Amino acid sequence: MAFDHRKYMAFKPIAKTDRRWPDKVIEKAPTWCAVDLRDGNQALVKPMSVAQKQRLFDLLVKLGFKEIEIGFPAASQPDFDFCRKLIEENRIPDDVRIQVLTQARPELIERTYEALEGARRAIVHVYNSTSTVQREQVFGLDRDGIRDIAVNGAKLVKEIATRYPDTDWTFQYSPESFTGTELDFAAEVIDAVTAVWRPDQGQPVIINLPATVEMATPNVFADQIEWICDNIQRREHISISVHTHNDRGCAVAAAELAVMAGADRVEGTLMGNGERTGNMDLVTMAMNLYSQGVDPTLDLSGMAEITEVVEACTEISTHPRHPYAGELVFTAFSGSHQDAIRKCLARRKEGDVWNVAYLPIDPFDVGRRYEEVVRINSQSGKGGVAYVLERDYDISLPRWLQIEFSKVVQREAETDGGEIDSHTIHRLFEDRYLKVHSDWELRSYDLHRDDEGVRADVVVGTDASPVRLEGRGLGAVEAVSEALEARFGITIAVEAYDEFALGEGTNANALACIRLTVNGQQCSAAALAEDTTSATLQALFSAVAQAVGTDMPSAEKAVELADA
Repeated sequence: MAFDHRKYMAFKPIAKTDRRWPDKVIEKAPTWCAVDLRDGNQALVKPMSVAQKQRLFDLLVKLGFKEIEIGFPAASQPDFDFCRKLIEENRIPDDVRIQVLTQARPELIERTYEALEGARRAIVHVYNSTSTVQREQVFGLDRDGIRDIAVNGAKLVKEIATRYPDTDWTFQYSPESFTGTELDFAAEVIDAVTAVWRPDQGQPVIINLPATVEMATPNVFADQIEWICDNIQRREHISISVHTHNDRGCAVAAAELAVMAGADRVEGTLMGNGERTGNMDLVTMAMNLYSQGVDPTLDLSGMAEITEVVEACTEISTHPRHPYAGELVFTAFSGSHQDAIRKCLARRKEGDVWNVAYLPIDPFDVGRRYEEVVRINSQSGKGGVAYVLERDYDISLPRWLQIEFSKVVQREAETDGGEIDSHTIHRLFEDRYLKVHSDWELRSYDLHRDDEGVRADVVVGTDASPVRLEGRGLGAVEAVSEALEARFGITIAVEAYDEFALGEGTNANALACIRLTVNGQQCSAAALAEDTTSATLQALFSAVAQAVGTDMPSAEKAVELADA
């Protein structure tokens, strides 16, 4: 059997009874370091061109990143050339610190400093693997041998930096495959490195703890981070960084819990691109903080530009359900969701704390339009349909008509098999409820009120064949209904009737919606007009036309209908 879980062994959790991180809350953003141009680039099928790298670097600067890893210049000539281009063309802002990666090997460290010559501020990021499996199966070294690699690399990093005194240097060390390294050994190596660099004497030092392979649940990673923070020397002088990968799909969660556990800094890529299943997604984590009222210190308001640039540079499409950035992440097709969103938005006032059902943040904050929030397909309900008409056409429907019209839209969606756009919804509403047949078009009306109620004198039809109707009732609808009943010998019962004044900027000032039972047949119609009375009477005529026919019966036919 190929699919056999018995070949795997559960990751052993940390024996830790004094954990404090579960009670912590993230109240400020960590220091961010974007590694799109190194870790992200090396994971691409087709690595980025110089132009693509420059475009992505410029975007990262624009978003507010102050630390950007730009490559592995000692291992790649294109990375070396790009590093030189940024420095020689003065493309690095004064407040941005570039970072480059190198293995703890002498010739690579030498080459790394050559690439960085002339930089104002830079981070030299040196690493070697410390995990049990790497020691035993890849390098064939014991603990002392692995520690010596790290220490010798640290010494060389410090020594060569003195040759370039005009650069403000930060040293960074990563025990690669930290999650697979025994914690006591990880601390031993870290202490040996910082004993060389002496952050307690003023040298800026970052210790980066990578989940090179995500091996356990995020809470276990948080335990590892808290243990290291509690047990390494010179902690108060060191920036603890994490670099989580997404093998288990938990890179963002692991990074967030790591910050709760004491990490000061987070590395990742804008949309999570990286080796295997990817890196920690900077957009998602930063926006998660934003949604909790924490300033992410990054400007992610232009999400469309971010996705466009990342897609163009990586040639990887953004998933439509990607958190915060995907095309559909703020879109509700479900009828109950649409109804809740519509009601919450209607109640919300400018300046209120955001509290809208199904929307963790205001889509407007990341450059999305409210038009994208509610979209209609066969799963949609009355609330979504009503919201689209209100949003795009300033048409408010009574609840009974919302229910009735949503079924019309749903049938169309089921027949079409896809999404129904706003224009189609409006067309369906016009065809089903607003269409006025010429023989039933209201020409004029004259209403007189006296002690007995209302006397209606109404003209309907075409200029060539006008029909005059006269009737009495307690109100205009009842009076005109009485006239129609008398002319056609029908019975009319008004079941529902609503009038709405429309907003400014529309051709009509009023909308009327009416539902009748005519000789046992249910008929509904709506009408737009300059005044509520005209709209109401037109809606009444259009509804009756559904029962007696769209062509106005002649006088003789009217007699026949009455006799029948």
